[in-house]
Amino acid sequence: MTPDATRPVDGRGHAHLHGHSHSHTHSPGPGHNRTSMSELDLLAGLWEEARFARLPWDAPSELRELVEDIDNPKRVHSIHKASRRHNFQQLVQLYIEQLREGCTAEHCSTPTCFNCRRRAVGRAPIRRYNTTSARTLATYLASQDNPEKNLCPNLKPVKIAPAAVNTLVFAPKPPLRDDRAPGVPAKGHAPASRGGSPKTAGSVNGPQPNPPRPRDGRLDGNSTEPPRPASPLKQGDAKKYPRRPNFTITEEPVSKDYRSFAANVFGTVAFKMLEWLTPSAMEDLHMQAQAFQTKPADQAPDVASSNSNSKSGTNTTSSRPKTVQESPVLSADPSGNPTKSQKISRHGNNGKEIRDRIDQSDKEARLEQQQQPQPQPHREPLPAPRSGPQRRNSNAKVRTPKPKRQLSIDPFASDPSSDDPFAGLLISPRTNGGPTDRSARGLKSTSSALSRPISQLSSAGFFDDVTLEKMPAPKLVDFKLKPGRGQLDGARNSETSNQDDSAASGVPSNRSASNSSAQGLDPESESEDDSLLPQTLSRLNAEVVDFICDIIQEDGTAEKHMLEPPLITRFHTRFSGQPKPLKRRPRSSRTYPSDVRLEWKLFVEQTLFYVLSDPQLAVQSFSTQGQLYDSQTLWYCMLRMTRIAPSLVFHSLWMAAASLFAPPKTLQSLRSPTGKLFPKHETPLSNAEAGRLMSICLHALVAAAPVTDSQELSDMSRIRSHGLSLAGSGSVAQQPVALCLQYEDAFADDLALRLARRLFAAITTRRYYDEINNSNLISDEDKEPDVLTPLFSQLDFLNMDAVYILNFSFLDRALHEARVPTLLLDWARAVMLRDWGGNPEVPGDGSFGGALALIQAMYKKRHELLLSDNQFRSEYFADRLDTVQMPVSWLSHTQTRQKLHLLDFPYIFNPETLVSYFRSINFSRMSRAFEESTSLQEKMEVIASRSSLTMHHKEVLMERLKTAAAKYLILDIRRDNVVKDTFNQLWRREERELLRPLKVHLGELDGEEGFDSGGVQQEFFRMVIAEILNPDYGAFTLDERTRMAWFVPGSLEPEWKFELVGLLVSLAVYNGLTLPVTFPRALYRKLLGEPVTELHHIEDGWPDLASGLTTLLEWDESQGLVEDVFARTYEFSVSVFGEHVTREMKAPSQATRASASDAAAPENWPQFPKNTWGAPDTPAPQLGNPDEDEAPLVTHDNRNAYVSDYIRYLTDVSVRPQYEAFERGFRMCLHPKSLGLLNSNILHSIIEGVQEIDISELKRYTRYVGWDASHRTIKDFWSIVRRYDDGMKRKLLEFVTASDRVPVGGVKNMMFILQKNGAVDDPSGHLPTSYTCYGTLLLPEYKDKEILRQRLAMALENAQGFGFA
Repeated sequence: MTPDATRPVDGRGHAHLHGHSHSHTHSPGPGHNRTSMSELDLLAGLWEEARFARLPWDAPSELRELVEDIDNPKRVHSIHKASRRHNFQQLVQLYIEQLREGCTAEHCSTPTCFNCRRRAVGRAPIRRYNTTSARTLATYLASQDNPEKNLCPNLKPVKIAPAAVNTLVFAPKPPLRDDRAPGVPAKGHAPASRGGSPKTAGSVNGPQPNPPRPRDGRLDGNSTEPPRPASPLKQGDAKKYPRRPNFTITEEPVSKDYRSFAANVFGTVAFKMLEWLTPSAMEDLHMQAQAFQTKPADQAPDVASSNSNSKSGTNTTSSRPKTVQESPVLSADPSGNPTKSQKISRHGNNGKEIRDRIDQSDKEARLEQQQQPQPQPHREPLPAPRSGPQRRNSNAKVRTPKPKRQLSIDPFASDPSSDDPFAGLLISPRTNGGPTDRSARGLKSTSSALSRPISQLSSAGFFDDVTLEKMPAPKLVDFKLKPGRGQLDGARNSETSNQDDSAASGVPSNRSASNSSAQGLDPESESEDDSLLPQTLSRLNAEVVDFICDIIQEDGTAEKHMLEPPLITRFHTRFSGQPKPLKRRPRSSRTYPSDVRLEWKLFVEQTLFYVLSDPQLAVQSFSTQGQLYDSQTLWYCMLRMTRIAPSLVFHSLWMAAASLFAPPKTLQSLRSPTGKLFPKHETPLSNAEAGRLMSICLHALVAAAPVTDSQELSDMSRIRSHGLSLAGSGSVAQQPVALCLQYEDAFADDLALRLARRLFAAITTRRYYDEINNSNLISDEDKEPDVLTPLFSQLDFLNMDAVYILNFSFLDRALHEARVPTLLLDWARAVMLRDWGGNPEVPGDGSFGGALALIQAMYKKRHELLLSDNQFRSEYFADRLDTVQMPVSWLSHTQTRQKLHLLDFPYIFNPETLVSYFRSINFSRMSRAFEESTSLQEKMEVIASRSSLTMHHKEVLMERLKTAAAKYLILDIRRDNVVKDTFNQLWRREERELLRPLKVHLGELDGEEGFDSGGVQQEFFRMVIAEILNPDYGAFTLDERTRMAWFVPGSLEPEWKFELVGLLVSLAVYNGLTLPVTFPRALYRKLLGEPVTELHHIEDGWPDLASGLTTLLEWDESQGLVEDVFARTYEFSVSVFGEHVTREMKAPSQATRASASDAAAPENWPQFPKNTWGAPDTPAPQLGNPDEDEAPLVTHDNRNAYVSDYIRYLTDVSVRPQYEAFERGFRMCLHPKSLGLLNSNILHSIIEGVQEIDISELKRYTRYVGWDASHRTIKDFWSIVRRYDDGMKRKLLEFVTASDRVPVGGVKNMMFILQKNGAVDDPSGHLPTSYTCYGTLLLPEYKDKEILRQRLAMALENAQGFGFA
């Protein structure tokens, strides 16, 4: 059994049915054998009464080969639905008792328990929930995932009927009119009231002719419709077996505030039926009905009045109550033939057996009536609900004595003659005229009697496909387990009537309800010895899915739903050689009869439930040759099924997904150390099987979304990433409201969300199992693949081993490649947004942790899945998190399995947000360092002023503590000696000094007046970086084409200088400055620990090299051998200082073995001597070049390895000492954890900025001081600037902001101000100036445009040095 199937009822009568548990120990599996007797009784009753699905007569012969019988009641769809609803009602009753009455424990801690609430308020008055409020809250609590966890453990079993039953009143039915004289009341009969149609019932003295019914199905004595003929039963039999109760059940009129939303929604009959149909309520109503039936007709009105008074306790007189819909009764169809509800007993095959059973039941009923005391006429009220010792535990399935009559008391039964075309078909199938099989359906039990009749536990509104007649006399039922299966074995007794009865009724009672309609269509003859068990298909496939979905859509019996499009037709073509599609047998009429359509609907629902709820059958159905269907075929099958029965599909897959929580066999082994921790499960799944099942379920979720084109798909994903349902005017994308609502309907579907939560929770659970299992394994070869591996293998659209079942067009497949990964991300986000509580610390397990795990796995596979970085971002989280405090607190967060932090997954945030978090961390560290030094300085001043130290001692103390008390990191730099002064002042600085705010005094010794508010720092870094990267300096080399800088292999410069260069870059990043440098992306990948192994990692820094290596890899040897055409040797060569250095490349494994065996063969690149004269023990690098004849050639077989090794030598081996020194300096100012927020692209933007300058964007965000945007000078300024080339644009930006790069986030994140600086009439007047610290351009008002162009160009070409900046 799955977690949603009927579970055992515990000591309190809790029905563990409706909940959803992520823990497998809370979810019994399909082989759960410890079923309580109450559950067995319920299943026995449902098995006796439920409508069984059978294969319709017009099914194709290919389908019959897949049919099998079901002998396990828990696998029957109608029984499963009824048991779920029944247990849900029990759970609601328990919650109502908990909310209104509470437990008796002294220290109850359940918040919803009335005892806990009463104890919490102390002596203060507390108001008890009324029935409507308690019912509303109980329904909500019982509808949650794993609802049993909120029940009070001290709650005692419910022993009284619900309070809602007290509003029900039994009243006699008004007498019927004499149909022989329409309009004239018969003798002794009262006329019908004007309020509505009178309710009728059979008399205990004999059968009464049924009054005619209008088209709406109500009884109306004034109708002109001809009366129905009487039942074919004999008059004597009908007298002994009354067909109708002689009473109606009405609800007392209560005052209601019609303006109240709660009263009008939660006080409706639909909600009240949750209490009326509980076992305790039905038992109470059953007792009252029996007592009411025993009273004479003339006492019935007084009894009803007395009953009303005894229940309410306050209302002694009241107006005539409204009658509810009458209970199901024996009736006749318009043609005069009895309907299926006239069936008295389901265990006889001829009239004699029926009469015998009626006689026996009548004798027992009269005997029991003689033993019971008769109530006094007109004086005794109805017996009150039993209490104390007389009441039994009514929360379990209530056992009742053998009924005296086939009487139904369901208050809200459906009328067989209503407009519902399927109303008369709710019986189980029969065989054609075969002998009665006494053991065909009876479920025997040697230890328990059959539970209450199903009609006392349900109504037509709640138990679909379950008849409303009272069951036959209780009998012993036996559940026998079939050997080796662990399932309940059941068979069904023959219940067929003779052919005369069938012909008289007009509705067949043979093998199938559709056989009658089939007789005129010449169907195939049915075998008389067919099993009476329910039938289903043993598996599905793409062809069968198309067939059954076409039938449901053609018959118009699909479930009503909100998914779009509502109907799906075939849009694939057939491969050559495939068999023809399945078709129904031909029919004579245009439309199928209603009974055939019902047969198909029931059979399809049973098949979907049977197959999709079983993990093994589900995987087998959509697999071939041991592999799953291709992704688009699987999505298409799920798309079709979710458009005919979405609730059933999602619920069945949810049940199957429960097996994902079962631990693998290795953990259940007795030899395993964890064998005692996990209970044994009959069918544990391996990771491969679990991954296939998960892939099927995830494709069902993808199929729930509307079918759109690629642009709509992308836009809707961006809209929903912001947590929006509709695209507003300022949204990131614009799509029609109708499409947005369709997406919201799909992603807000409760059953689909429940399935998604269970699937995501299973991901983390399976990985926990893998960790435990791997800790027990000795060899890595025994490790199972990750549970998501089958999904990614199926989504790898370049996989040549994929099994393609259906033929789709190229455009459809191209769209599907983007559809599945995008919608999977949307589903993960939907679960996260619904479960998120606003805290950056999130659970690492459960549905939220599983959704994060799926996103993380997809991010690692984003290139194979054709996903961009933008698709992983969820702006919803960033908009609701604190930008300053949250990233700082993240530094002290320790990640565990149970608790994660959102910043551990930085790819869900956009780059601008990550940069703000990164700078918040740096600013926090800088502020802390500044405050520590300030506090120390204040303490020093206090100590110095209060101590008796001499002035000399005070100066010595202040000098020694000068470093610790300094508030800033101050650099005094001369323009003519920038690098030397910088290295001298940064050498051996302490970390606490480097973390303080930076102040640069540039050129002050030469008379410059520069107050550093940011502009001087930019100027300083521009000068020092330009000199360090100069190739003449000997530390870096520049590519002539890209102008990118890279380390010189074997440089003559010492490593400490490279460390100081890294420190300079770190200081700039730490203080939020951009640098005028251009490094290849490979450097940023290495700084963040990302591998550099692919050609696209180096194509920006070495485009010519990358192009040549790409040509080598793609060369077709039909045009010549690789070694002949390229003539490359397996070597790495560089030219340094005019010397050609070459070394044969070795794979990492070969280099490791060489280092271990021969110390003289290191993998490090040879270094030049560090002095001019050379070192005696260090030969020149060129002396170690191998001979040309000794080097192997690059061939077709080793060219892939050659490219990988060449990239490794270029970016790692040849420059390893220089890079490692640079990395040490780079990490000195930056928190190592903060770098985890960045990727190579973001780090590149932080260090270098954005080199592309958009003048239109710059104009949009420019502010004006003293100017108006419409002024002539401003228009001339932008007209001139717009014609600048890239070099002049960078000069303009550098002139105003001291940096020629746009910061991360674009122009909107920088200041660019145009301020008026007077009017100049003289063409040789002063030039434009700027405040680089404040991004302000002081622009005079020139006479004309040409003068403005000349003066601005002169200022930009001669912009060096500061006056007062």
